[in-house]
Amino acid sequence: MFTGTADILLGRFAGFYIILIVKMYLDSKSSQNKLPLKYTARMKRLLVTNTITNILPILIMALFVNESNLIYFILILGLIGYLNNLYILVALLINTPVESYVGYYFKRKAINKLKSMPDLKVIGITGSYGKTSSKNILNDILSIKYNTLPTPKNFNTPFGLMISINNYLDKFTDIFIAEMGACQAGDIKELCDLVHPKYGIITRIGLAHLATFGSQENIQKTKFELVESLPDDGLCVLNGDDEWQRSYKKKSGCRVKWIGINSEDVDVRAVNITLSPEGTEFDCLIKGDSNKYHFQTRLLGEANVYNILAGIALGLEFGMNMEQLKAGVRKVRAVEHRLELKSKGDITFIDDAYNSNPTGSKMAIDVLRMMPGKHIIVTPGMIELGDQEYEKNKEFGMQMKGIDEVILVGEEKTKPIQDGLREIGFDEEHIHIINDVLKSFDLVNKLKDGETYVLLENDLPDIFNEK
Repeated sequence: MFTGTADILLGRFAGFYIILIVKMYLDSKSSQNKLPLKYTARMKRLLVTNTITNILPILIMALFVNESNLIYFILILGLIGYLNNLYILVALLINTPVESYVGYYFKRKAINKLKSMPDLKVIGITGSYGKTSSKNILNDILSIKYNTLPTPKNFNTPFGLMISINNYLDKFTDIFIAEMGACQAGDIKELCDLVHPKYGIITRIGLAHLATFGSQENIQKTKFELVESLPDDGLCVLNGDDEWQRSYKKKSGCRVKWIGINSEDVDVRAVNITLSPEGTEFDCLIKGDSNKYHFQTRLLGEANVYNILAGIALGLEFGMNMEQLKAGVRKVRAVEHRLELKSKGDITFIDDAYNSNPTGSKMAIDVLRMMPGKHIIVTPGMIELGDQEYEKNKEFGMQMKGIDEVILVGEEKTKPIQDGLREIGFDEEHIHIINDVLKSFDLVNKLKDGETYVLLENDLPDIFNEK
């Protein structure tokens, strides 16, 4: 039995612990995080292990606690709460063998499933950006004639591909479209070794993840791991307007189809491109064909035209005729947060918030400029550009010449954009700096004037909001 004083101490500590837990729960519920935590099977296993590693030492110590060492028991309990992050690391280490086995099991299951479908056409899509858009556009075009399965959302890792194959691929699927992401050399090869694509598309080679790759040459080499993994009877669609794709000397024996807008020496080319609030129109030229084919799409911008050209190139390879291709292009749906139009009263948002890059941001500004009414840009700038981050963001600011209002999220991180705006003589009264992206919408409502178009260029996790 404890004395009254000991009981009071223990009771107060227990009360404090309960209050702390309740506060943490309420804080999590009131958080304005854009993406809630997803309780996947792996996360549930981690939570169980973490709970055990927290409770087990407490239970063991409780067996030996008495009045003389109660204060030490309370101090150790407090230390356990303080070192919770360390316990999470311990839980991760404990779970490593289990997760390795789970990964191996799902990998073998996916490989065996693909082996059981020898007639399945597998297409790999990679690039520094535009992968998800290209995948969805290709899927919409090819699905006019074939049963297609694209990897869901932005599933582009080994586990993402395994989930797609094991959970969604079935005997009725004609074409599997695999998005392939990479942060370092070897990532694309690992994905190719898993799904063994016969066809490939490289969107653009840019500066995304430059900090982890180290150089743009490393990015180029990694993206071309897709081409080098294709069989000799395979085919890769490459962008003839991308100097990093033009300059690469491939070793693979696979065929190449070039697409482009500015380059004339390509297999599939778009000319006479016109943009409007209703979408984009262009004429398509096919190498060896004297005809000119007119295409219409609800999508906006040249970036989407490149993706459509890649879809046309592979559609022709798979035996689709022009009427089928035109129908596919007409039905292509806007990809969420990628130059997606959203109207709210007299304000139309051009949502390009997924993941900005130097090429895409310039194209997005071009789309904004061709819209009627007042033009506003909301942006936190671009990240993950390595040692070129300042220069590319400054160029981004200089490209905003002629825009009516600029709303920058984060005073410190947008200084390169501010420098670019000042260099072109942009009126300081029309530069607005806020520290929380959620406050931008109130400001837009104050700045609107009749018909207003607002470009949302890039988005950042809540952790990047400046306090």
